[in-house]
Amino acid sequence: MTAAAIKSIMITRRARSSQQERWQRLMAEAIRDPAELLKILELDVALLPGAHLAAEKFSLRVPRGFVARMRPRDPGDPLLRQVLPLGDELHDTPGFVGDPVGDQAAVTGPGILRKYQGRTLLIASGACAVNCRYCFRREFPYGEGVAASARWAPALEALAGDTSLRELILSGGDPLTLTNTRLTELLPLLDRLPALGRLRLHTRLPVVLPERLDAGFLAWVRALPVPLIVVIHANHANEIDSSVGVALQALKSAGATLLNQSVLLHGVNDSAASLAALSETLFENGVLPYYLHLLDRVRGAAHFEVPAVRARELMRSMVATLPGYLVPRLVREQAGDSGKTPVDFASGTVTASAVNVPGAV
Repeated sequence: MTAAAIKSIMITRRARSSQQERWQRLMAEAIRDPAELLKILELDVALLPGAHLAAEKFSLRVPRGFVARMRPRDPGDPLLRQVLPLGDELHDTPGFVGDPVGDQAAVTGPGILRKYQGRTLLIASGACAVNCRYCFRREFPYGEGVAASARWAPALEALAGDTSLRELILSGGDPLTLTNTRLTELLPLLDRLPALGRLRLHTRLPVVLPERLDAGFLAWVRALPVPLIVVIHANHANEIDSSVGVALQALKSAGATLLNQSVLLHGVNDSAASLAALSETLFENGVLPYYLHLLDRVRGAAHFEVPAVRARELMRSMVATLPGYLVPRLVREQAGDSGKTPVDFASGTVTASAVNVPGAV
């Protein structure tokens, strides 16, 4: 990174634009009380006892702008179902556990997860702008190590000299809950990774809080010394309104490659029409569908699971109606595998080996 690029970032950081202050304020003003969410959407208060009990185990958090895209008086709204705590989460379902993808066994250092050849994941932040009820890291012990908490240096020192490391992945939580100042601290440290060819960032914020993609962040993207891939997370076309579209186009114009990963969720997107609409809407906004995940079997999320046989039917329908570049890869993540495991929807099986390509983490 050139001295001029660093100077530009520092000027932007000192300016602390009103846009940046706005996203932080909007994030702080997220709805956390189930009663308030039900009141805003004019929903039956009979949902409240179960919502309160579930929120005690995994709290409610949802930005008000995301709530504004939900349909009032509709408990089945696909956006609402992703964030509203339900009594269903309290059921103890066999096979659903606290760490379904083996993350904790893959921790090798301060905020470092190493699962895949040539790629390393940094738990950049333990915070999120929204608490998705199906989150596979809803029980992850973030307090024990976040890469950005010590200004990145220990994590990057632990990786320095690794000539096999081609891709660094920022995940969380959500890395975009970090301020531009904290993200900027990472830039000069990337030079310590001699073989680094790209940076990947997994984030829900462009969808649930598009205001986060402010001028300072876009300047950070342009100053990166390696190409940036941003994997957003949208499960339903209704999540992508005009504000999200504007933010995504700005991010793409700054030089990022945009991909999307979704989770197949009962009552949210488990129909051929909804999945096709999502793919079309993503493409209209400069994003390519990447992965469609079978549900990670995390404790509290069993009511979201879609049977694999149904998932294969949906994929066959998408292949029949969409061009190939709009059909995401159907995958499942299994603890201990070296990559995502593709689900073969033609034969109705799961392939024997994992995909050794950049995997959505």
